[in-house]
Amino acid sequence: MRNLNHWIAACMGIGYLKGGGTIAAMVTALAWWLLRDVEHFTVWSVILTGLVILVGTITATKVESDWGKDSSRVVIDEVAGMCVTLLFVPVSVLSVLSGLVLFRFFDIVKPGYIRKMENLPAGKGVMADDLLAGVYSNLIVHVILYLYPWQHF
Repeated sequence: MRNLNHWIAACMGIGYLKGGGTIAAMVTALAWWLLRDVEHFTVWSVILTGLVILVGTITATKVESDWGKDSSRVVIDEVAGMCVTLLFVPVSVLSVLSGLVLFRFFDIVKPGYIRKMENLPAGKGVMADDLLAGVYSNLIVHVILYLYPWQHF
């Protein structure tokens, strides 16, 4: 990788792998699971999510001139979307896996306004579709938790 922006946008090289978006989302879900017991996890998860969104938008914009519009090598957007998916969700195996499946579904199929978000300029468009996919996924996980609280989802 030629520079720091490439390294960040590709999430340390994950973006160069086949299925990099899915791998980046899986690594994020695993990290979220492993960090669940950190003191003040909710506060740290909000800070981390905000930083990933900010840094992701900047780096996705900067690498566009080298890699083209919304390159598959840029996977920091999947990391951001997965963070949004899991934000404020009680961390359990089922909730994290459900969030992962829902996020990848919305990110791949792009229903509703998700596809339209890609039309935003540069890094904003790269990030916005994944962030909205994360919002949709997060809302559905919360609805499931509300409807089936006894399952300790």
